[in-house]
Amino acid sequence: MRLVIATCSVDYAGRLSAHLPLAKRLLMLKSDGSILVHSDGGSYKPLNWMSPPCSITVQEPDADQAEAGITELWKVTQKKTDDVLVVSLYDIEHDSAHELGIDPGLVKDGVEAHLQKLLAEQIDLLGDGHTLVRREYMTAIGPVDILARDSAGASVAVEIKRRGDIDGVEQLTRYLELMNRDPHLAPVQGVFAAQEIKPQARTLALDRGIRCVTLDYDAMRGLDDADSRLF
Repeated sequence: MRLVIATCSVDYAGRLSAHLPLAKRLLMLKSDGSILVHSDGGSYKPLNWMSPPCSITVQEPDADQAEAGITELWKVTQKKTDDVLVVSLYDIEHDSAHELGIDPGLVKDGVEAHLQKLLAEQIDLLGDGHTLVRREYMTAIGPVDILARDSAGASVAVEIKRRGDIDGVEQLTRYLELMNRDPHLAPVQGVFAAQEIKPQARTLALDRGIRCVTLDYDAMRGLDDADSRLF
């Protein structure tokens, strides 16, 4: 990645036209060919950019441009759309290149696999007397996240989501229809468990006899004592 701090102006021509007047900015050139123009504000959002695939050519200014103070021109062309971004450089204060290597990507807290593991270890969150049968109970159309039994010994199928929406309720409904055909499991109660359950999903679940359980991820990890909160 190349990082350049320079006094520059920027012109964009293509599906729309835009102009950034002369100012000091951060220019970020990534190994995928993209370029981003940042100011010291606006959070993460660049003032302008060009997404890959694109090509960058460095040009010498003509006589009029040189007289105006331009020392270098970057012409960035989008290969698919022919949009053009031109960066006119007047003064470069910093220019460095850095090898970042391969990024493993963002690992989000609260992913469903971790929620599943935690709930299996704390199965009593479903209610007193619940016991775990197994995780990833396979059906003909895919695995149910958790199969458990309640205090009376009845089967409980649990579908776990980070954010519970209608699609998750529909998915659990299909599992329940199949599982209730199995005389060794039936009757099977459904539990829809998530960190956050959307109102429409909750309404649909309750209409279908599916119980909803909201999971407190921090409390399940031991990072927060829900019982000691004031609010």
